[in-house]
Amino acid sequence: MRVLGVDPGLTRCGVGVVEGLPGRQLTMLGVGVVRTPPGDDLGPRLLAVERGLEEWLDRYSPELVAVERVFAQHNVRTVMGTAQASAVAVLCATRRGIPVTLHTPSEVKAAVTGSGRADKAQVTAMVTRLLRLDAPPKPADAADALALAICHIWRGGTTNRLTAAIRAHESGKWHSGGGVRSQGRGEPREAEDGIGQDPPEQQPVAPRAAYGRVPGRPRTSTRP
Repeated sequence: MRVLGVDPGLTRCGVGVVEGLPGRQLTMLGVGVVRTPPGDDLGPRLLAVERGLEEWLDRYSPELVAVERVFAQHNVRTVMGTAQASAVAVLCATRRGIPVTLHTPSEVKAAVTGSGRADKAQVTAMVTRLLRLDAPPKPADAADALALAICHIWRGGTTNRLTAAIRAHESGKWHSGGGVRSQGRGEPREAEDGIGQDPPEQQPVAPRAAYGRVPGRPRTSTRP
């Protein structure tokens, strides 16, 4: 499968294309950064991000798109730009019928390095090694985009392929279909210059008891 990884950011939006299968050697097809001038208005900057991503989609025709999941805890002003760039990436892919999956930062780190608490240098080093690159990809946004693509091939590709097959069967047509899937439990802390951290997980809420009658059995009540 061919996956486009997107590390969203309004000033620097990392993009990387990786091809391969789980358990097989992976190949990097392209890596780079879509940049916008910080002094420009928001509208033209988002349009520039869209045009840049469209060029990558045209050039490499990925089957799947993996985007870092955005979460805000502190710097709301910074995270707004990141969230807007993330939405543009989801829009560009969905408009073409390409499935999109959101991966948390800790999930990406765990997939690439084996530890969800790995730092940026460790992620970059493992990406360089896994893709057999001559030099580490720069800037960090580019390395993070490749890490997202690797994570999706190893963890999320099967899920998206199954979803696409079900949709194709239901519609009677073999097409990929759109949609966004979210991997992982936690919401990541936003970091525009790379993969951030996940906040503590929330305790699950117990489901409510169901009331009703089972066919073939007498009516019963679970109330005291």
